[in-house]
Amino acid sequence: MQNQPVALVTGANQGIGLQIAKDLVAHGFTVLVGSRNVERGEAAANTIDGDARALQLDVTDQASIAAAAERIRKEFGRLDVLINNAAISNTSKLPGMSIQEYAKTTRPSAVSLDEMRAVWETNVFGVIALTQAMLPLLREAPAARIVNVSSGVGSLTANADPAFPWRSIFGPVYPASKTALNAITLAFAIELEPTGIKVNAVSPGFTKTNLNGYEGTETVEQGAAEAVRVALLGPEGPTGTFTRTGGVIPW
Repeated sequence: MQNQPVALVTGANQGIGLQIAKDLVAHGFTVLVGSRNVERGEAAANTIDGDARALQLDVTDQASIAAAAERIRKEFGRLDVLINNAAISNTSKLPGMSIQEYAKTTRPSAVSLDEMRAVWETNVFGVIALTQAMLPLLREAPAARIVNVSSGVGSLTANADPAFPWRSIFGPVYPASKTALNAITLAFAIELEPTGIKVNAVSPGFTKTNLNGYEGTETVEQGAAEAVRVALLGPEGPTGTFTRTGGVIPW
């Protein structure tokens, strides 16, 4: 078993996940670059200056999850940090369609349940399945951390405010999947608090990535910063929080 801390970042072959992986390597971690497509994962890992290794991982595939957990156990014997970053925003948004236009097709009165299930399968159930599988490895670490990459558009408090600028796009598909993810984060945090494993949710902000068709306004470096900060929390750091760079987000 190596002394260097080990982190797994899901959806790390591009965007915020790749930047988180780069930043954690810079902090002395061995980082497992989780990617559904192993070739893309290997290509991404090769861009990282340090100990980064591709790991085939599809969070919607139980066999893939089990194989990943077994590999980590054999190679490292533990996992110090789990970053649940993998997410999808939709499966049916047409090329050239804006986020606002897509949101109109996913109103609760007319939303496709197949679309909703597909997004929640990755963003909610995939996080639960992977976290459950990695918990035995996280328990082997001296001070494990779980960071769930959420979104401010999932805040019920914010969306209840008529002045919230993203209120018009709140709906059952992506935004509500992040609301559910926040609930799961808090549930894990409450259960694991006695163990010292800290579980927190972070929002990267409106980052320019493939997730939003590169409509975002912030860089991936800015988007990764809060996840990395929370991953590196010391023993006195909080658990069960929802934050962005610069402050707390209301649930």
